[in-house]
Amino acid sequence: MSEKLLEIRNLKQYFNKDKANEVRAVDDITFDIYKGETLGLVGESGCGKSTTGRTIIRLYDATAGEVYFNGENVHGKKSKKDLKKFNRKMQMIFQDPYASLNPRMKVMDIIAEGIDIHGLAKNQTDRKEMVHDLLETVGLSKEHANRYPHEFSGGQRQRLGIARALAVDPEFIIADEPISALDVSIQAQVVNLLRELQQQKGLTYLFIAHDLSMVKYISDRIGVMYFGKLVELAPADELYKNPLHPYTQSLLSAIPLPDPDYERNRVRKSYDPAVHKYEDGEEIAMREVTSGHYVFCSEREFESLKQEKATF
Repeated sequence: MSEKLLEIRNLKQYFNKDKANEVRAVDDITFDIYKGETLGLVGESGCGKSTTGRTIIRLYDATAGEVYFNGENVHGKKSKKDLKKFNRKMQMIFQDPYASLNPRMKVMDIIAEGIDIHGLAKNQTDRKEMVHDLLETVGLSKEHANRYPHEFSGGQRQRLGIARALAVDPEFIIADEPISALDVSIQAQVVNLLRELQQQKGLTYLFIAHDLSMVKYISDRIGVMYFGKLVELAPADELYKNPLHPYTQSLLSAIPLPDPDYERNRVRKSYDPAVHKYEDGEEIAMREVTSGHYVFCSEREFESLKQEKATF
């Protein structure tokens, strides 16, 4: 495994100070992201995966826990200069390509916003050339620079969002459900673009989504979230071949395949957390069952999984 780029330790993000109405959107999760990899983060709507991404990039201040980027504490006290430097290295591609672009700004100014903030262009000519290069990098043309967002399709707008994120030459990009608002025919194009850019620029991704098939396609490893908890983390192929947590099994059993015979006989597994109970005093934690395959379980379940090489 390559060098760690990001280390998330016991991260918590709670909303509402009133304990009676407290929402534990991210509840004590720990994982690492390595340089050059794509870590997929999946789960149903409301499980906390987008909040995790926004907390990592410091759009939200963490309730507790640490996030280390290249060994530096993201949520520690920082000067404006340090924050500016950090913001250049970590960027985000947002879910909604319609809402994430200012409708009153031309594409030239939208993409160049980060260039201007960080003073990356020598002059106006250099600024224009940088924007034109970025447009061509994401499969658009320099003629698009003088248009407004409403003149583009959904897929093109997401390409603009990617160009904007790339403008400051980041190391790490959080892609927060970047294809969920797009037509199925366009989704593969955007994901293929992200993969090409990763190879060209050595980028590292946190790819957040609920489409398990697409996550498997782009991810090296996959983390599964359920109600603010990380319940399983494994290499992508391993997770699909041998899901260990019952919630992961439930998610995978819901994936349809273009095979009528399979679909007629497909048995969908349901996950009822009330059935998956623990005894009083049992410590539930992420445990490494096989190399690189972690499951949120008790010591009793852990021993059973190791011995039987089976599911819960």
